[in-house]
Amino acid sequence: MKEKILIVDDTVDTVELLSKRFRADGYETVEAFDGEEALAKVTASRPDLVVLDVMMPKLDGFEVCQRIKQDPATRGVPVLLLTAKAEIPDKVHGFDIGADDYITKPFDYKELAARVRSLLNKKTASEEMAEQEKAEALDMMVDEVSHEVRNPLVAIGGFARRVLKNMADDDPNRAGMEIILRNVATLERMVIELIELKSASVAYREPVDIHVLLRETLALFDEEITGREVTVELDLMAAPPPLTMDRATMGRALFNIIENGLEAMATRPPRRLGIATRRTDGFVEILISDSGSGIAKEKIKSIYDPFFTSKTYGPGLGLTFALRTVRNHNGMIAVESEEGRGSTFTVRLPIRANPFK
Repeated sequence: MKEKILIVDDTVDTVELLSKRFRADGYETVEAFDGEEALAKVTASRPDLVVLDVMMPKLDGFEVCQRIKQDPATRGVPVLLLTAKAEIPDKVHGFDIGADDYITKPFDYKELAARVRSLLNKKTASEEMAEQEKAEALDMMVDEVSHEVRNPLVAIGGFARRVLKNMADDDPNRAGMEIILRNVATLERMVIELIELKSASVAYREPVDIHVLLRETLALFDEEITGREVTVELDLMAAPPPLTMDRATMGRALFNIIENGLEAMATRPPRRLGIATRRTDGFVEILISDSGSGIAKEKIKSIYDPFFTSKTYGPGLGLTFALRTVRNHNGMIAVESEEGRGSTFTVRLPIRANPFK
């Protein structure tokens, strides 16, 4: 997926020139011509980096930079200030408000491009470190839950079921006991999902026909698809290349994505579930789309977090498992969504004999 750069400058020629050069270097670009438009574009387009002119109408670059860095949703986006001001106090002020780098006009594009690459590399390294720390913390939590929660929970559930079985139908405490058991079932499911999450990193490699795996996974939902009157649309490419993968964990990952799509459509007829495959740039792409309620833009990056919940998806670890499994196969997962119109998850898996090397 191309990295996205937001270019902000009130000089149209500068914006057009930088846009052409960045696109030639393989980046996606978004343009803004004043400070207010820049803030709107940062929120709407979620760029990976902002090249920001200081001298602009409405809001100057310093104010725009400060607001970007004050917003928890955008503070991690690198900002490179671009200005004709070469005075030291201006540069100091820029760094004080959170700018990540500073280049003075007129500039050499090669230097600008090098600084952009450096900032993007640092951003990627920082995100990877954060993901690693998050994964390690989650693994520690899984171990703690397995040892400290699972056994007491089994005992509570077992005794509660025994008590309920011996209760008379008109016992006034029966309703309370049923509530206890429903909550125990919820916690038991959470424990199972946590333990399954550990297995996402276990890989028994074998050649797999992805279409066979998709059909087998989809068959697990036959009863639900029929009961909810879901229309399934398949668009599978001819003769898919064999992929080397852990069949069990990848099947589970695909199951979780399909399950979330069906949940998102629960109250939104007509219900359409689309599954497509295609080959592109050394990858097989699996596209799973639904006509559900969609996901708000500000929540897109959070849906893979453990126990994230929204109006679309309930709390759980399904997408966390899917993300970890796909990454363990050297693949990528992305989502496009629009509120009120549904979501499309794209899983990209590499085509080569051994994707684990």
